[in-house]
Amino acid sequence: MPKPPLHLFNTLNRRVETFKPIKGKTVGLYTCGPTVYNFAHLGNFRAFLFEDLLERGMEWLGYTVKRVMNITDVGHLTGDTDAGEDKVEREARAMRKTVKDIVAFYTKAFVTDAKKLNIRIPRTLAPASKFIPEQIAIIEQLFKRGIAYETPNAVYFDVAKFPDYGQLSGQSLADKITGARGDVVTDTEKHNAADFALWFKLTGRFASHLLHWPSPWGEGFPGWHIECSAISTKFLGQPFDIHTGGVDHIGTHHTNEIAQSEGAYGKPLAHYWLHNEFFLVDSTKMAKSEGNFLTVKDIEEKGVHPLIFRYLCLGTHYRSPLNFSWVGLDQAKHALEHLIERLLYLNYLARSGGKTPGAKKELEAYRTRMEETFANDLNIPQMLAAVQELIKDKALVAKDPKGVLALVYEADTIFCLDLKKHVMKYDSRRLMADKRLVKLIAERQKIRALQQFMQADRLRKKIDSLGYVLEDTPKGPFVSPKSIRIGA
Repeated sequence: MPKPPLHLFNTLNRRVETFKPIKGKTVGLYTCGPTVYNFAHLGNFRAFLFEDLLERGMEWLGYTVKRVMNITDVGHLTGDTDAGEDKVEREARAMRKTVKDIVAFYTKAFVTDAKKLNIRIPRTLAPASKFIPEQIAIIEQLFKRGIAYETPNAVYFDVAKFPDYGQLSGQSLADKITGARGDVVTDTEKHNAADFALWFKLTGRFASHLLHWPSPWGEGFPGWHIECSAISTKFLGQPFDIHTGGVDHIGTHHTNEIAQSEGAYGKPLAHYWLHNEFFLVDSTKMAKSEGNFLTVKDIEEKGVHPLIFRYLCLGTHYRSPLNFSWVGLDQAKHALEHLIERLLYLNYLARSGGKTPGAKKELEAYRTRMEETFANDLNIPQMLAAVQELIKDKALVAKDPKGVLALVYEADTIFCLDLKKHVMKYDSRRLMADKRLVKLIAERQKIRALQQFMQADRLRKKIDSLGYVLEDTPKGPFVSPKSIRIGA
């Protein structure tokens, strides 16, 4: 069966568009990565999960994805408008460690937490500090085109020289410049308050900056935005297919990326821009600056496996805000446990049913529905709903339990909830290693054959006391654990 066409909401044009790769079925995907000065929080990981789902789902639809992610280890200031301190350097000074130590520690922590969430780590994970020559090259090109200028403190992008500045956010250049006038301006020689730094010099507040490199404008370090332009172009070319990030990147970071890349080379940076909505706590954006952030470690300390958080995120479309609560996380836990319980029964039927006539046509209809929901701007919640409907389809389950189970596992190549792993862990054949259980089931079957049902119920209670649930089925007794531990 042919795969359905993929449709994506392109922030650049503010509408859902049919996705058309630049080169056949190969996709260049750039995903904004973490700034490694602290642990990535759950709001950050919602974005990384969205990007993971995008990559896995596109592969499911037949695309080959080349994904690149940056690691920001220099130049990201505490204020997006070039105000404040370098976040990584500030942490290094506070912890009395080297920048290298801070970067190594939090990069490793990010990778570890991502793996706990079954987020695939891109093959290309590029630290900004490793690509300084590429960043300098773009700035030099901007000077050649008259879009960059130098002050005693820094090198800036002149937004007035780029008429399309603000296209991504839908804000006009005039409004952008006017809106920036109220910002704190740390360099009075900037042409416009909205002009953003491409390169900071070792002078003034940055005279003792810990990381610095030589450049045509003196010793210094790059601004935050230039790294993504340089890294994406180096590995994916310009233009490439898809650039992703959180909605908080639209107005400043991604707007500046577009301006400097297109200003330098006169062609688009990316054809499609995808953004996930905020992750909220008590209806407030989760952020380190707000002091309301939670990490993977925080939920683990509450006894919650990271895959339950992944399941929670699957239930909300990436373009809708997700309001976090511990109650909601607990509900996700019970929902995932219930899903695994149903799959355990499916596995039992598939294993004990012998040969079945199959249900290729019906299963293909479900597969097509799942593909179409994913292709409809990554509607993962509807795809998950289709899976729930599939396993509740009594007629189809009775006809081809093995085929139903296989299709669920296929969908889990995107969900990545380790469903098969959990089913195999709690498979009834494994449970039969408990000799007490085997003995009680055998005794109960004999008693039931004699229609001594009161005694059979007493044995059922003994089985229950061992931590198992027994269900009588037309194919015999089905046994499952009373409690399922996700990820255990």
